[in-house]
Amino acid sequence: MIPVRAGRHLAFIGVGANLGAPLAACRAGIAAIAAEGIGRIVAVSRFYHTAPQDYAAQQWFVNAAAAVETRLAPLDLLARLKAIEMHMGRSEGGPRFGPRPIDLDILLYDDRVIDAGALVLPHPRLHKRRFALQPLCDIAPETIHPVLKVSMAALLAGAEIAAQPVELLEI
Repeated sequence: MIPVRAGRHLAFIGVGANLGAPLAACRAGIAAIAAEGIGRIVAVSRFYHTAPQDYAAQQWFVNAAAAVETRLAPLDLLARLKAIEMHMGRSEGGPRFGPRPIDLDILLYDDRVIDAGALVLPHPRLHKRRFALQPLCDIAPETIHPVLKVSMAALLAGAEIAAQPVELLEI
């Protein structure tokens, strides 16, 4: 378990990109979280080269995860992450699950379960996506999924997940 200071929350952010310079974009997205005062980065996973899911006709992604200590409420955190995405060139529209210059998703926020329309936590597809689970397990394998009540490591070990192509990015 990653400790956080009193009065703060622990959010796990999934980071991904597959347009332009994806590794640089992922690093810049993580850096912007701290630079914009959203929170303190307490851990960052390794970076992975991952196959696209659901919309296969695109380049592979670079993915990572960051643990962020924040004072922001979940919807405020989401709004600030979306502002970073827009600043980094992401626009509305395009195919669902399609190519993007940056993607910053809240995967988990403390152990909260939220369905607020624009924000569903834990991330509704987290347990089905190796590109999110693999980096998350780098920094928090023992974290329990608040709905499924199993660890991230146990989810990653599932046969369906293991079949999804993910390669450690050598940097």
